[in-house]
Amino acid sequence: MAWIYLLIAGALEVVWATGPKKLGIGFSWTLGALTLNAMITSLVVLYAAMTRLPLGIAYPIWTGIGSVGSVLVGVMAFNQNLSTAGVAGLALLVSGMFLLGSNAH
Repeated sequence: MAWIYLLIAGALEVVWATGPKKLGIGFSWTLGALTLNAMITSLVVLYAAMTRLPLGIAYPIWTGIGSVGSVLVGVMAFNQNLSTAGVAGLALLVSGMFLLGSNAH
């Protein structure tokens, strides 16, 4: 269950990381509230995951999910370019997350 919590927390991190970009396009109280809610909920769910997973595994994977997800949202929703080096960097991040996750007992 801790891994499911960690995935949910990571997905919510992508939501609140994307919020300021979207808010820069045009402010909306609804979007601002959604962003703040995603931020708080992400931290609460991360806390739930960290009750069962070590800090050295949960936190890097949470930030990795947020990083990879934010890049993918940037590419798909905001037409940002991703270079070959960027793709390689994402592959390294994902590989690192899998390696850290495989170390969890």
